[in-house]
Amino acid sequence: MGDTDNGHQGYKEGLQRNVGKQGAKLLRGAALLGAAAILSKLLGTLQKIPLQNVAGDSAFGIYNAVYPLYILILFAATAGFPVAVSKFVAERAMDGDHQGAKRIVRVSTAILISSGFVLFVLLYFGASEIASWIGISQTERAIRSVSFALLLSPMLAVLRGYFQGYQNMVPTAVSQVIEQLIRVITMVALLLYMVALAYDEEWIAAGATFGSVTGAAAGLIVMYVYWRKAMRQEREWDREQGVNDGRVKEGILPPKKFSSWEWAKRITAYAIPVCLGAIVVPLLTLVDTFTMPRLLEAAHGSEGEAMRQFGLYNRGLPLVQLVVMIASSMSAVLVPALAEAKASRQDELIRFRAEMAIRLSWLIGLGASFGLAFAAVPINVMLYKSDEASWTMAVLAFTALFSTLNAVSASVLQGAGAIRTPVKALLVAIVLKALGNVVLMPRWGIDGAALSAVIAYAAAAGLNLVQLRRCTGARFALRPYAVSPALGVGLMGGCLAALQLLAMPAVAAWPVPERLSASAIAVISVVGGAAVYALALLRSGSISREELRLMPELDRKLAPVLAKLWPEKASSGPRDRG
Repeated sequence: MGDTDNGHQGYKEGLQRNVGKQGAKLLRGAALLGAAAILSKLLGTLQKIPLQNVAGDSAFGIYNAVYPLYILILFAATAGFPVAVSKFVAERAMDGDHQGAKRIVRVSTAILISSGFVLFVLLYFGASEIASWIGISQTERAIRSVSFALLLSPMLAVLRGYFQGYQNMVPTAVSQVIEQLIRVITMVALLLYMVALAYDEEWIAAGATFGSVTGAAAGLIVMYVYWRKAMRQEREWDREQGVNDGRVKEGILPPKKFSSWEWAKRITAYAIPVCLGAIVVPLLTLVDTFTMPRLLEAAHGSEGEAMRQFGLYNRGLPLVQLVVMIASSMSAVLVPALAEAKASRQDELIRFRAEMAIRLSWLIGLGASFGLAFAAVPINVMLYKSDEASWTMAVLAFTALFSTLNAVSASVLQGAGAIRTPVKALLVAIVLKALGNVVLMPRWGIDGAALSAVIAYAAAAGLNLVQLRRCTGARFALRPYAVSPALGVGLMGGCLAALQLLAMPAVAAWPVPERLSASAIAVISVVGGAAVYALALLRSGSISREELRLMPELDRKLAPVLAKLWPEKASSGPRDRG
């Protein structure tokens, strides 16, 4: 028995030394994963602009009708499995059962490849029926094109979960960036090729969606390379530590074993609830796919015009998604701080940090929404070559405010332990978006769809904030949320209006293309508007120096400016009592 204890202790000490060596690597990997997520989202958001520029609004509309359907099916099939795989792999790894960790990979792969194949068959051979549900027959080829990704993405999800279970985030980060990069390259290459050969919009949209297939293949190749390397390192580790078939020599008892069937049940039971929660967000986007084309075709009497109008509507969405992505990134700092305060039972600190997260998201989202709305015309011309649907883009800009509030409040609620409220709020938003489209679009067309999106996201954000107030005691006073920001918005709006009124006649006299002059006005409007709004907030005390310290990178950049302009403001403001 003594030899067994000594062997077990030696193994544990070796495992602890290995964990210690991996500590710095884990932190670097976590930071890399966050940067990779932002970069991949940025690539995914901006890739739609060249599609519209080269192929036009009809192909753009077809792509935006099909891609949310693919994301929904992909999330439903795989979203919970990286989490489940990482959990069970981590448990096996802690017990030294590396063979058990690999069995989890094999079982999960079998489950997901089977489900992925079934979904591929349903999507590929049911493309015509699905296109009829959407109401636009032109989406059929794009649905078939994207279906092939379901044969590759499941394995990619399993391998990412495996490495995350070993707390190695680097493979996931690298594969995410490579996947998105190859996807964009494929889309642009096929786009240029098909346009040069005069393919119609249906084929061009199918080529654009095929980027998801090549992207998934590239990501899978990257993960396989990391997998092979990890297997070699594991064999070397086994030889060094005296491990064979998942257990230590010297008579150590092996960890509890499960059959493949038992593992399948455990993994599936853990993954399904996560999958159900993950599909709520793509469901909200998918509402437009199954309502807008039919309503637009009924209004315009033409399938082609319906797709063109749907493409016009989607012009503003990449900008909104970009704002939400940037603004929501602050939750990476504030939400862990909130969870820490909750763990130490500091109720006052919980309230303060929750208020801080919501107020910053409100201020950023408000400024971005009004800025995009004020500059909608030059931005539209800069990105999409014409000013069509600029009013729709201006209305849709306000979803940036409520989407940001919704995303950040959902993260704060999760940090506070209220994980069900965000899902319920989004389900309400789905119903409101569908009803809003049906009621408003017959009267106002795509403007009505934009308004229904604002209403839906505002309702979701409002429900989250009500629950947040109950959970944390956060208070939302009128002055910091309305009075001071209104000053900043007013100054920004006045400056942008003056800029555009003065600049447009001036640049019209220049011998330059309209798009180039609009681009100059748009860039100046975005940069100048953001500067005016930020300085107004700092001057009015809406954001204090102490609050900026919660975002170190931003604080380092703004602190010298703030100290020079208003020394008395540099150290004022409420303090985080944590």
